[in-house]
Amino acid sequence: METQTQTERVLFQVFGVLSIFGKRNRLGLDPPGLRALRRHHRHHREHRTPDLLTVSQASCSTQHLHKMAKKIILVTGGSGLVGNGIRIASERDPRDDEQFIFLSSKDADLTDKESTRKVFEKHQPTHVIHLAAKVGGLYGNMKANLEFFRINMAINDNVLSLAKEFKVEKVVSCLSTCIFPDKTTYPIDETMVHNGPPHTSNYGYSYAKRMIDVMNKGYNQQHGCKFTSVIPTNVFGPHDNFNLEESHVIPGLVHKLHVCTQENKPFTVWGTGKARRQFIYSVDLARLFLWVMRSYDEPEPIILSVAEEAEISIKEAAEAVARGYGFTGEWIYDTTRSDGQFKKTACNDKLRKYLPDFKFTPFDEAIKETCDWFSKNYPDNVRL
Repeated sequence: METQTQTERVLFQVFGVLSIFGKRNRLGLDPPGLRALRRHHRHHREHRTPDLLTVSQASCSTQHLHKMAKKIILVTGGSGLVGNGIRIASERDPRDDEQFIFLSSKDADLTDKESTRKVFEKHQPTHVIHLAAKVGGLYGNMKANLEFFRINMAINDNVLSLAKEFKVEKVVSCLSTCIFPDKTTYPIDETMVHNGPPHTSNYGYSYAKRMIDVMNKGYNQQHGCKFTSVIPTNVFGPHDNFNLEESHVIPGLVHKLHVCTQENKPFTVWGTGKARRQFIYSVDLARLFLWVMRSYDEPEPIILSVAEEAEISIKEAAEAVARGYGFTGEWIYDTTRSDGQFKKTACNDKLRKYLPDFKFTPFDEAIKETCDWFSKNYPDNVRL
């Protein structure tokens, strides 16, 4: 058999890369240019023309094509808890074909469609990780359910509709376990999202997040868009919102215990401490987010969570935070405060089917890292 020439190898490489791009034709070659390239390829095979390119030229050619295939990944809500986790995870596991752009609220008002459009026009993303949302803890939601619904609906509709308009290849949106029905059987799984109304304490935020799943299905069925979502359990870690009135449970406990250690005050835990939650460290969640973006192809959501047996009470979470600070002082449970939903036990079987060997950071270790970060950055570099 005759040895394949260098030029022929390069042409095969060119056509191989072109096949990756398909109809989108990102190389910018017009159809006549493509036809001419194909004619040259056929002529070369028939007449065995002499080599025209050196090995170094062939390398440059394929490198240039590879460069043009780079993924531009826009991360909305990129300055928050999960966004910073994704920044860390992407730096620890860098890929040559990925470029991340972390968007903050200072860069655009995502409730405004034209402001959002300018972001897409500027960055031309091929992928979007959609984290941006108006978020808050139990008491913040109870005070403003309507605002949580309207603001989040506007953000989500703008981001997804423009992702479709700009032909984004894949969108991964972040949901929450609060979207699941209040009255349900446990453990909850991905098939149960729409089986009944969510808990009354945060129905505005919950329904707005549920609608992402509805829109993902619609965009997939009507337009072939590759839009999906993840459902993390209670996330915590550095760069969280530590405002005492609006934060989630772990950052609230971390902030209060820091004050207790500085001012020698009793440690007050809101509620009875009996409610139960599954907690996931933001850095672990970020690693899973990158896997979903790179490898998960179902439009249906996937729960990202520690196992059911890792669920703990708020009392146990508070004890872990106390260990993180070395606190041994007085404790008070303020039972005038609501516990919220008693439990939201989630099943991670679907995740384990894909990633049976994924290792989560031990809870006490993650809590200690969060406490240390807060103490180091308080008050100037902490969201309060």
